[in-house]
Amino acid sequence: MADLSGCQKNGKKILLVGSGGREHALAWKINQSTSCQKLFVAPGNAGTAQWNVPIKANELDALVDFAKDEGIDLTIVGPEEPLSLGIVNAFQAAGLRVFGPSGAAATLESSKAFAKEIMVQAKVPTADYRTFTEKSEAERYIREIGAPIVIKADGLAAGKGVIVAATLEEAFEGIETIMGGAFGAAGDKVVVEEFLEGQEVSLLCFCDGEKALPMTPVQDHKRALDGDKGLNTGGMGTYSPPPFWTKALEQEVIDTIAQPTLSVMRQRGTPFTGVLFLGLMITSKGPKLLEYNVRFGDPETQVVMTLLKSDLIPIFEACIDGKLSEVKIEWHAGTALCVVMAAPGYPGEYRKGIPISLPMTQENQVVFHAGTKMEDGKLVNSGGRVLGVTVRDASIAAARENVYALVDSIKFPDAHFRTDIGIKGLNIQ
Repeated sequence: MADLSGCQKNGKKILLVGSGGREHALAWKINQSTSCQKLFVAPGNAGTAQWNVPIKANELDALVDFAKDEGIDLTIVGPEEPLSLGIVNAFQAAGLRVFGPSGAAATLESSKAFAKEIMVQAKVPTADYRTFTEKSEAERYIREIGAPIVIKADGLAAGKGVIVAATLEEAFEGIETIMGGAFGAAGDKVVVEEFLEGQEVSLLCFCDGEKALPMTPVQDHKRALDGDKGLNTGGMGTYSPPPFWTKALEQEVIDTIAQPTLSVMRQRGTPFTGVLFLGLMITSKGPKLLEYNVRFGDPETQVVMTLLKSDLIPIFEACIDGKLSEVKIEWHAGTALCVVMAAPGYPGEYRKGIPISLPMTQENQVVFHAGTKMEDGKLVNSGGRVLGVTVRDASIAAARENVYALVDSIKFPDAHFRTDIGIKGLNIQ
């Protein structure tokens, strides 16, 4: 997909915080903006090498100092960790413009128990649940309710702290895993939830504290193996939009979930500005909320940015300035589809330093980098999820054909990827 190199001499200096596939997708889109003069990515990856600065996403003081020294006009925060650490508060205290929720508002993601409290206050349709700090009490409750059942680590667990247990044995193993230290302090408290059935979909919304403006809906593929089998991952691929999505369904989600959430957060004195990520289950009784995230998803962002026709920077500015009601977002027609190429062994133990060779891409194709770095002049993997191979095409079927042809042309020995990304969309048309 062509790099439009839109950064202009009279535009803004922009800092993007993060290093994953989400950040490469955001950088790719920001660089096309006529509002951008110069872009910096901290710390970035091999895909964002031309913009990288060697500051980690959780080094808040160093990031604030860099933004002041460079005269940064706008900072965009990608990952959940710096948001939960209060990076937005730190930047605002230094008089710097920053896109993202405050540390208090970010608790919607950093604590599943807090998120459930907000859902109840906002009367958001969601699964029945209980919260536990004692393993024996959680196990007793699971015996009462039975399986299938969902167990969630309360704190941040890099997208892997949710266990969908089909049997009581799996549920007890899940409690043991989460509360036994696999996720550190994030597992000190667990949320045990009713299992919901239906179509799972993510709706990301731009928010200015008052208004939620939806992006294109996305279906993610969380399990490691084809057919939604294997271990949970941070995401093995996405496509957008799913064929069952309608404007009426979107409006119902905004009216019953997004806007009530913003209203409660505002009433609590912690208004939500940034991206509110709604993890939804479309049940036979309508949409129900599974979870909140407080930032762009990964690999959701790869397809959302590929479909976004509008300039991204003015949308960020409108969120910060409370003027989202003045914004109209345009989207490309068709489908975007992303296949994640992971290191062999992911999401378990995986190798690093595997050499990768990328082909030239055609129009409407882009290979987003995630866990990559340059080593002795060669591109190698440095993480588990390595590449987000993404295309935009007229239909799901055409996008699948296009994306897997591109995957086949990438030299990445023993790469692990799913071969069924988007098939669920074909099956429900």
